[in-house]
Amino acid sequence: QIFKNALTGLPIGGGKGGADFDPNGKSDAEVMRFCQAFMTELYRHIGPDTDVPAGDLGVGAREIGYLFGQYKRIRDRFDGGVLTGKGISYGGCLGRTEATGFGIVWYAEEMLKANGEDIKGKTVAISGFGNVAWGVCQKLAQLGAKAVTLSGPDGYIYDPDGINTDEKLNTMLELRASGKNVCAPYVEKFPNAKFVAGKKPWEVKADLYIPCATQNEVHMEDAKAIVASGAKFYCEGSNMPTTNEALAYLQDNGIIVGPAKAANAGGVATSCIEMGQNAGHTVFQHQDVYDQLHQIMINIHKACKEASEKYYGTYDLVKGANIAGFEKVADAMMAQGLV
Repeated sequence: QIFKNALTGLPIGGGKGGADFDPNGKSDAEVMRFCQAFMTELYRHIGPDTDVPAGDLGVGAREIGYLFGQYKRIRDRFDGGVLTGKGISYGGCLGRTEATGFGIVWYAEEMLKANGEDIKGKTVAISGFGNVAWGVCQKLAQLGAKAVTLSGPDGYIYDPDGINTDEKLNTMLELRASGKNVCAPYVEKFPNAKFVAGKKPWEVKADLYIPCATQNEVHMEDAKAIVASGAKFYCEGSNMPTTNEALAYLQDNGIIVGPAKAANAGGVATSCIEMGQNAGHTVFQHQDVYDQLHQIMINIHKACKEASEKYYGTYDLVKGANIAGFEKVADAMMAQGLV
């Protein structure tokens, strides 16, 4: 998280935390009570200029709202920038929900451009069906590419027509909001799609693969399937979705990998944009946010590319992201007396 935040070029640190509470199957009231209890202990450690939590896996707008309400109740004041991912009606930022997914696709677009290819017309296999996957499908459709899979714990959906219409994108939101954490009902609405139970989507042939579900979801057998497909590009959407062995196999077999710490930095970057909005007591419009985010993703890819070329003489974004992030942190520490 420290290196990812450094890569954004924005003034943010790199804390990471969470809880072992499983929201699946819990009522809104149960989730609210947990969030309130959690914030009752957390509030003394956070603040708009101290540490700013945001949503992540299992923590969306509902949970952020409950957390923020309890923080205000305890502190008896409006610190708008203490949490990001807030609802639009109480200081949230337009575009935050889709920011991670949009940023991933913009990063992937830069990867393809750097290798003489266009994302338009490409077939893309993705995993997950939450906010990240939803944002990825939406932006791919806007750029003329086609996402053909999504997945859940129950298996994966293959939709040869593409997940690229408002109706299909809204169905993804409905599946997530159901709280059942399954993707199979997708085929009930779209019979041309196929549900494959108990399997991952990496066996589907595609030009680009983007895992958007959970950590360590891509193992060696999945990496072998991706290589066998003849694809050239693999861009990590979720945090650390690839095991070390699978990552090495992909790279050793000529797959160009976009690492998560660079590719999915769009979410935290937009969190910082939201903090700036709150600090300025203003409201950014959608296009303001998208323009800032798009340029940030272009800059991140450029930093990774240049660091890799400088130290290795090759186009290796995994090494480049680590070096570029580390250098920024190390330079800042030395300039400030190794704080």
